[in-house]
Amino acid sequence: MERLEISYKNAVPMKANELKKFLMEIKSGERTWEEESKVCIVKSMVENIGSTDWELRDKLIYSSFYQLIIEKNQMEQELLNELLELCLSDLLFKGIGEYETDTVFTRSFTTLLIALILYRDNEDNFLSQDMVFKIKDRLIDYINLEKDLRGYISVKGWAHSMAHVADAVDELVKNSKIDQKIYIEILKVLWNKVFVSTSVYVHDEDERILIPILEMLNNGLEQEEIETLLQNVPIELKNQKEQIEEEEYWFLYFNCKTFLKSFYIKVNTNSELKPLQKSIEKCLSEISL
Repeated sequence: MERLEISYKNAVPMKANELKKFLMEIKSGERTWEEESKVCIVKSMVENIGSTDWELRDKLIYSSFYQLIIEKNQMEQELLNELLELCLSDLLFKGIGEYETDTVFTRSFTTLLIALILYRDNEDNFLSQDMVFKIKDRLIDYINLEKDLRGYISVKGWAHSMAHVADAVDELVKNSKIDQKIYIEILKVLWNKVFVSTSVYVHDEDERILIPILEMLNNGLEQEEIETLLQNVPIELKNQKEQIEEEEYWFLYFNCKTFLKSFYIKVNTNSELKPLQKSIEKCLSEISL
């Protein structure tokens, strides 16, 4: 692996059109990563991580990060740590609280970059425990604060904020530095983001959010924690029906029911989680009355 000749801070990024041309040449095989000074390219990719050009953002920048970090393992740990700090301190919260603005692409694709770095740490164990806990805290803050829950956006492509952050959380809960005691905190923040009344999840967000929840269950999260949350669902729906507008209530109801149905199906494929099936079935029955 080549040594970094210049620091990330001092690297001069390409313009978006230059970066797109370069990454397309990499993808086609006209150029190779081994021939290039990766730090300048990486900085260019970071600066365009939230581009509204779906091809540049998704097909080229994200896929290039995936290739460099996962497939080729060609990014030095020092650079990965630097990228992670940038993600957690700036990119993850760019425009946070805004609704239906383009900043959602930066936040959402930043969570995917965090997921890739966590995956690399799960393989190579280079992040400190303090850093992993910092990631946990920042991801929880982000999930709580994110208001833009759109999935696919016409012309601009995928935002998919909750699906993408669920991928990052999944890598987080697989990390050996995360204690099972923290699972409940993570579970509750994911659970609360399922039962929202401001938007309808229509792009399989429910199934993506379930992935880290199932991972935690397989790694030692007590089923009773889920059962307690399930018991509270009918009560919460009843309370919300009296407090929010009718349209918002039906958004909430749809998200709730879709999530529970997906959960029921997933639990059905795992014999160790069979006891949860009855609890989910009971919950569905009660909210369907």
